[in-house]
Amino acid sequence: MGVTPNAITVIGLLLNLLVALVIASGSLVAGGVLVLFANLFDMLDGAVARVSGKGSKFGAFFDSTLDRYAEAVVYLGVGAWLYSQGDGTTLLAAYLGIIGSLMVSYTRARAEGLGVIGEVGLLPRPERILLLSIGLLFHVQLLTPVLWLLALLANLTALQRILHVQRVLRATQKD
Repeated sequence: MGVTPNAITVIGLLLNLLVALVIASGSLVAGGVLVLFANLFDMLDGAVARVSGKGSKFGAFFDSTLDRYAEAVVYLGVGAWLYSQGDGTTLLAAYLGIIGSLMVSYTRARAEGLGVIGEVGLLPRPERILLLSIGLLFHVQLLTPVLWLLALLANLTALQRILHVQRVLRATQKD
């Protein structure tokens, strides 16, 4: 079809910007559905890269970078809606959730930069996206507890990765 993996990555980001606007406007159920749809592009870009033979180191870097922006902008939409509702406590959960989410990605990247496999822990990106979508779909009952769960588990996952890297590096230093 002539669409490059990097173009799919950009489309995914643009869709997540739209998702953030939908959520910020208060259409949380629609936002929950759209989060799932927009993030299908995250899976699609890598598959297209592999099948087309157009995968590259820059493409992998570009994809992971725009994925962070996409996730952060969706949380910004959630935060904007929570702010408009005067819900500072849940806004704090959303803020802690995005910090944890970004740290999960950072710890993996930094570990891999040190030559250590960094994909360990409870809550990688697909699970975070799914949980956030569930929270949005059932926002009346679940958004607040889901955001607190995301905040807790994302930061716990980052901690798991830190401890994993520490163990691996200590073990390799003894050799």
